[in-house]
Amino acid sequence: MNIYDKYGKRVIDIVLSLFLLIFLSPVFLVLYFMVIIKLGRPAIFKQERVGKDEKIFTLYKFRSMNQKKDREGNLLPDEERLTKFGKILRSTSLDELPELFNILKGDMSFVGPRPLLVEYLEYYNDEQKHRHDVRSGLTGLAQVKGRNLLSWEERFQLDVEYAKNVTLIGDIKIFFETIGAVFSKKRSYHIFRRNHGTL
Repeated sequence: MNIYDKYGKRVIDIVLSLFLLIFLSPVFLVLYFMVIIKLGRPAIFKQERVGKDEKIFTLYKFRSMNQKKDREGNLLPDEERLTKFGKILRSTSLDELPELFNILKGDMSFVGPRPLLVEYLEYYNDEQKHRHDVRSGLTGLAQVKGRNLLSWEERFQLDVEYAKNVTLIGDIKIFFETIGAVFSKKRSYHIFRRNHGTL
């Protein structure tokens, strides 16, 4: 473990997440009330995920699905509850803004393996478990290398590769590649709307 991994990374996470929480507070408030208006309460989606050293923590996101149920009182399938507004939140990654609180708390970092569901924990092999040697990230090496286009094995391989080689230069590169990917998704979404009308 280098000095950056041991001390510098956490300092940057605290300073940057605190700055962004203050700077983006008007955006948070607007999105918070829009989610309540569009989808109802609660505005924040909470779910247990696995973080560093396999510690379980509560992940925060803006909710992107409504809570419609069938006649038996069971929630409808995800694809039926994901609204147009929710799709916009996800396509622009705005639903993930509350994860800044997770970063400030120390549950996560800006860069690292994405935190996965608790039930997946029992399926990791010994090598894949090394993805939990570092804090989970808002974005990571697997996200900028292909994300959903990659197989689970490929994602885990990249996660472990990152966990074994944490550097400042590497994190900066991943961070800016992520920003480029987000704006690329926004551009693709607007092009789609212009060519095909409102979703």
